[in-house]
Amino acid sequence: MSTPTIIFDFGGVLLRTEDRSPRTQLAEHFGMTYEEMEDIVFGSPTAAQAAVGRISAGEHWRAVARQLNWPDEELPALQRAFWGGDELDEQLLDFLRSLRGEWRTALLSNAWDDLRFALTEVWHIEDAFDHLFISAEMGLAKPDPAIYAEVERRLQSEGEDLLFVDDFLRNVAAARQAGWQAIQFRDAEQAMREVRAWLASRARQ
Repeated sequence: MSTPTIIFDFGGVLLRTEDRSPRTQLAEHFGMTYEEMEDIVFGSPTAAQAAVGRISAGEHWRAVARQLNWPDEELPALQRAFWGGDELDEQLLDFLRSLRGEWRTALLSNAWDDLRFALTEVWHIEDAFDHLFISAEMGLAKPDPAIYAEVERRLQSEGEDLLFVDDFLRNVAAARQAGWQAIQFRDAEQAMREVRAWLASRARQ
């Protein structure tokens, strides 16, 4: 039996939009709703291409700027406004750090090619994880079954030894289909409680 591994998603779980007002104000500036603003950044064809590494995060943001008629040289201001309400969950990150040593921890995120730099050089939170799995680097994205198979291969683990926490039900369902244990994230306390319960059950085996 391999070492049990706790795998967390990033956006929507460890990093969440706690204050919607910066993004709401940005959307209003362009005469659109909050949801329409998010869809341009997260739901566009270039976002999907960036998520599997076919284009860079920078190329995607320039496509966003073109769609909004926003000058390229002012892209940093657009990005600051869009991300302005996002906060890291330090409690969850400390929880993951506390597990390391006895258990393995990993990140599995549908993210662009700038995430690793942000994790290591901006937030300095890579110490919470034994492994980082970023879709843009892997050329695969959740809920594609192939990304779960590739994570298993790299971890040299069986699905029953993997516990995955994600906010999107489709990603949770795909993980379960792959034979993993999986939890849909609702809030930090619920996630930690369910992870602890799973680890306690593994410790008794």
